[in-house]
Amino acid sequence: MAEKIGLSEAIAMAVGGMVGGGIFAVSGVVAVEAGPSAWLAFIASGLIAASAGYSFVRLNDLLSEPGSPITMIEAFTGRTDLAGMMRWTFVIGYIGTMGLYAYAFGSYFVALFGINTVTGLSAQPLISAIVVLVFVGINATGAHASGRTEDALVGLKVLILLLFCFGGIYYEFTHGELQSGLASLGTGPLIAAALSFVAFEGWELLLFDQESIRDPRQTVSKAVFVSIAGVTVLYVLVAIVTTSLVSATVIQANSETALAIAAAPFLGQLGFSLISIAALFSTASALNATLFSTSRLMNQLATEQLLPRRLESHGGDPVRELVILGVLTASLATLGSLNAISSFASLAFIVIFGLVSALAYRKHSDAATSTVVPIVGTGGAIATVLALVWYLAVIEPGTFVVVVFLTVLVILMELFYFERIPIEEEIESLA
Repeated sequence: MAEKIGLSEAIAMAVGGMVGGGIFAVSGVVAVEAGPSAWLAFIASGLIAASAGYSFVRLNDLLSEPGSPITMIEAFTGRTDLAGMMRWTFVIGYIGTMGLYAYAFGSYFVALFGINTVTGLSAQPLISAIVVLVFVGINATGAHASGRTEDALVGLKVLILLLFCFGGIYYEFTHGELQSGLASLGTGPLIAAALSFVAFEGWELLLFDQESIRDPRQTVSKAVFVSIAGVTVLYVLVAIVTTSLVSATVIQANSETALAIAAAPFLGQLGFSLISIAALFSTASALNATLFSTSRLMNQLATEQLLPRRLESHGGDPVRELVILGVLTASLATLGSLNAISSFASLAFIVIFGLVSALAYRKHSDAATSTVVPIVGTGGAIATVLALVWYLAVIEPGTFVVVVFLTVLVILMELFYFERIPIEEEIESLA
């Protein structure tokens, strides 16, 4: 039996899950909407994520044995269908994040190598689709990065981001370019918080893998809080550097690669290349890891008849699930805009984290825990969803239509599948 992982490895896993490719992709989007106050958006998202983490941990403590978020939903609501729909929502959210990773990979690849077209076609969506295809093939053949390799990649990208943050802040301080953003507050940070929420998903994966963690209740609890707090600080520093060194006009035109552009003033072309290379490795490794875990989650759904049984892979790697995920991810990455993809993915995880916070509030008397934290998580989730919907409807109606269409399609599919038996019985009674 493999040795179970301890606290330091659990923290690395949670940080790696969050600092995957999200920050490289959404930092520009957040900066466009919030300007110099973008750092406040990450604090707001971090607070909601921390509230959800608190709720997950407290619900986990109430279970007789440590369990996944899905186990919590089923145990505390008594509804298998709701737990199944929550699993579907997790899968949809992970498809959104993989689409975001693939989109970001294509954008940084084009920026780094200066390849804008390939045989007359736009290079970015083509490269995004190719990288998805490559990792579907890698996972289908059973080749996966080792845990040590993943840990090394996590450490490397965090180190590069810290170099970017402290180097940038020192440059801004010595050149008088440091901005607080407090003079231009408005609704921007709240809207940006909703768009940035996808950058905080990943820590919840610890709850799905507690059987491989030593002393899971205590270890997961500490790892969740430490990782969310640390990543929030990192994102705040990234936002301050980006918005202070890059003008709003440049960020608007290059939101996908804003981080690399921000590194150029104090590190020159080397900084641009370094951040771009880090983004390529980061988004690629995040795409690979998410594809690996989501394909197994889908296979588990099929095994438990929460998806059609014909999707189930018997033994070996879940090739059918990998192909389905690859097609959906590539479609999202090539046909969607950065705002549409980040909005869709963020919406899925805001809903999940908000619902869990609400459930923790309902169970607070059993857990003997604070009511304030779950209320913050629930209220924050509701506020950010409303802000996101308003923003898309008023400012980006085209993106709004796409996100609403995808959301309604997912909800209808979930309702039809989980309520198919009563529906079939009703149809038969009318026949």
